[in-house]
Amino acid sequence: MWVSEFKVNLPISFEFFPPKTEEGAIKLAQTRRALYLRKPQFCSVTYGAGGSTQEGTFATVAAIQAEGVDVAAHFSCIGATQDLVRERLQQLQDMGVRRLVALRGDLPSGYGAGGEFHYAADLVAFVREAFGDRFHIEVAAYPEVHPQAKSADADLQAFVAKARAGADGAITQYFFNPDAYFRFVDEVRAAGVDIPIVPGIMPITSSAQLIRFSDMCGADVPRWIRQRLQSLGDDRDAIRAFGHDVMVRVCEQLIRGGAPSLHFYTMNQVEPTERLCADLFGA
Repeated sequence: MWVSEFKVNLPISFEFFPPKTEEGAIKLAQTRRALYLRKPQFCSVTYGAGGSTQEGTFATVAAIQAEGVDVAAHFSCIGATQDLVRERLQQLQDMGVRRLVALRGDLPSGYGAGGEFHYAADLVAFVREAFGDRFHIEVAAYPEVHPQAKSADADLQAFVAKARAGADGAITQYFFNPDAYFRFVDEVRAAGVDIPIVPGIMPITSSAQLIRFSDMCGADVPRWIRQRLQSLGDDRDAIRAFGHDVMVRVCEQLIRGGAPSLHFYTMNQVEPTERLCADLFGA
């Protein structure tokens, strides 16, 4: 097993998704309490487009607020009106939320193409116009290019537009090739954008789940990782051990290369993220 040869102090953050059952809510509360010991800079909560998990998002955000931890609410805009967005953002502000992850979002199946927002940059600009600097705004970044982008350059320009609309920082889609992250950062800097770009870290815990998620979101799983996972079959412990070693090395390269922070996609689980943190930052 690979064990990190160095321990560092670096800001970190954790992402959770809203639970759909009472059992899930209890498990998530336990997960949060365990990961809070890592003193995250903030925790984020994902958000469903078209109302699919919006109430659950706000409830989870409120729970984290009550636990005394800074929280970022994911907020998607596709299909929404300005009045609705203003109302929901006002609700978040009244709750004491000061961080947003501003996203375009995906339309639910069967949902029309209406609404007054077409891109995340539109949402960022609206938040700045309607609420000034009352929210710290993070946006999404895609080191390996958004799967719906017409080209790599078009994707880069879309990111630049979000930054120039008023974003304070960015969190990337997860990836397994640090060179893609560093290349993206270099291109963004060359375009005159200097906001922090935080790598998103996905622990590898399941072969089938990882491949399915990655194929949907456009994250590249290198052939050597796919082949090794395939060779491990259904050996869950071996998959987790291999995945842990891979992600420790990825994180080390990111830290050595100057990543400003790490954002962990926890999938509402404690152990995979905690193990990474223990190796990277100490027990």
